[in-house]
Amino acid sequence: MAGYGHPYVIHAANLAAAQQQQQQQQHEPLQQQYVQQQAQAQQQQVKAMAPQDALAQAAQLELGQNPNALAIRRPFDPTAHELEANFRLTRFADLKGRGCKVPQEVLLKLLEGLQDDQSQEEHSAHFMHVPIPRIGIGMDASITPLRHSGLSLVQTTDFFYPLVEDPYMQGKIACANVLSDLYAMGVTECDNMLMLLAVSTKMTEKERDVVMPLIMRGFKDCALEAGTTVTGGQTVMNPWCTIGGVATTICQPNEFIIPDSAVVGDVLVLTKPLGTQVALNAHQWLDQPERWNRIKLVVSEEDVRKAYQRAMDSMARLNRTASRLMHKYNAHAATDITGFGLLGHAQALARNQKAEVGFVIHNLPVIAKMAAVGKACGNMFQLAQGNSAETSGGLLICLPREQAAAYCKDIQKVEGYQAWIIGIVEKGNRTARIIDKPRVIEVPAKEKEGELW
Repeated sequence: MAGYGHPYVIHAANLAAAQQQQQQQQHEPLQQQYVQQQAQAQQQQVKAMAPQDALAQAAQLELGQNPNALAIRRPFDPTAHELEANFRLTRFADLKGRGCKVPQEVLLKLLEGLQDDQSQEEHSAHFMHVPIPRIGIGMDASITPLRHSGLSLVQTTDFFYPLVEDPYMQGKIACANVLSDLYAMGVTECDNMLMLLAVSTKMTEKERDVVMPLIMRGFKDCALEAGTTVTGGQTVMNPWCTIGGVATTICQPNEFIIPDSAVVGDVLVLTKPLGTQVALNAHQWLDQPERWNRIKLVVSEEDVRKAYQRAMDSMARLNRTASRLMHKYNAHAATDITGFGLLGHAQALARNQKAEVGFVIHNLPVIAKMAAVGKACGNMFQLAQGNSAETSGGLLICLPREQAAAYCKDIQKVEGYQAWIIGIVEKGNRTARIIDKPRVIEVPAKEKEGELW
């Protein structure tokens, strides 16, 4: 990883342990058994500790492979790292101004120029007289046929600005967000990751030396959860802090699912709740009385803090299990829900279908209390309209109707998290819409003491 005169460089020697773990993770049954043993050992250790120590231990538990564990993290305490008590990581994103994503309609126009340069012949290669699809501009990841034995290069990149105050969790969320584009294509193995990091010029040396290594550690740990490693990247100075990366894998044709085969009668499944942007904003408003006054009649401080924890947990969770189950249950197409919101990504997926179909969304699973917050803010988030931005959201999957319920049941069994049937695929003109009064599903439906979900 290139630096800027400060030793934020990932060396190959430092990755030996990570690479050893990657080799171990090629044996899935052994890995799952190991993870379960580790989780049981952690839980026994928690029970043996004093109550105050148990909270600290709970903060260390990672939910990714540990269903129903205590997932409530201790809030990041800047003073514990000798930073000012009012340090907020999200302030280093304020400099970006209003909005950070190019509007979807503008982006589509810009991409037209790139797509015009590709001739029709380039859209597929052939191996043994069998066409190998090429997926390029516009979908989650690019799939490029290689000249070697029918293999394809699958690659994606993404980065964004600080969303949460905990630097370690910010790193995990960024990594999960990058990998999500591979998972949306049904690709469950990542061969390599690069990290892209911008250190804010507004940070003091002390803030930089505390925050950036924590972000990097979170990113690396999430990559290890995914069975891959970070082997390089780029680090630069920037007016605002950014974190992201590149994920690359080499696949055989049966390892990815081209997102273009939805048919009339399919149903739409969503694997994570919506409302992350609302939860993150509401949490920031706890420090802003004029903003807090707008929502305090519909939500308590405790509700907001718990929604924030739920949003962090959801964003840091890999879509890997959801992706693996897509193969088991014969998914026809999928995308992940991120910056353009549920409707924006549903429309992009609908445009990519071979058949003349349309997507109709009836249900909106939303992090508990956040639909009420969105409503109290008027038209600000447009959550009910499907336009609220999400970060590292779930997969939106087109599944055969008869397979969808089993898919949802299986993901609950494996991960301990819900998935929902939210809509249908009908005959149409390759567009998506949300009905006028969609049913909002509160997630979770019932609060449990000491548990997030």
